[in-house]
Amino acid sequence: MQINNCILTLITDRPVVDSPTTLRGFIAGKFRNNPFLHNHSEKGFIYTYPKIQYKIIDKIPMILGIGEVSEFVEEILIIEYLNLKNKQYTVIDKKLLRENNSFGVINGMLSYKFLTPWLALDEESFNRYKKRNSGERKKQLESILIGNIISMAKGLEYVITDKIIAKVDVYEVHTSLKGTPMLGFVGTFSVNFEIPDYWGLGKSVSRGFGTVIKIGSVK
Repeated sequence: MQINNCILTLITDRPVVDSPTTLRGFIAGKFRNNPFLHNHSEKGFIYTYPKIQYKIIDKIPMILGIGEVSEFVEEILIIEYLNLKNKQYTVIDKKLLRENNSFGVINGMLSYKFLTPWLALDEESFNRYKKRNSGERKKQLESILIGNIISMAKGLEYVITDKIIAKVDVYEVHTSLKGTPMLGFVGTFSVNFEIPDYWGLGKSVSRGFGTVIKIGSVK
């Protein structure tokens, strides 16, 4: 399937050293009337694949909008500064990229790289992970990655009818989510599925975790 998305890049007067969580909180506070920009509605948290995702890549803030909500990212163009944990950054330039991307199962395999830590494990799966050897851990992570892709597809109303095959080549990194220490993974993976650049996989993708870019076809 084809799906629209847009990416807003905010160029600031100095590198942004704060987290995407802080960026998300600042933007949410500025646009309280738009539930898609903070993933909450009057009924509470919106439990689906986040179509608005906040990222800081190489100390540059980015906001990704997917599908029908991508137009809401344009509202953020009015932002002239960022106030993140009492540190103010002046926005000196803005770049809005609109794209129409392929998404879904393909023939062949594509290789991807995690730009930010992939949060693959919850408490239960982490306990299983700790007890396994390296080969078993790799298979567990491959299974979780496939599950992440299936969940993403479901949230975007894409029906998967073919088998997904994934191979991971990742290593552990220590990170944190809202001050809580977490085990994440970075590295590469290959899968027979087209994922647009800068989309996230795994947990807390709205806060920038699990951001991927395509690095080529697997021969």
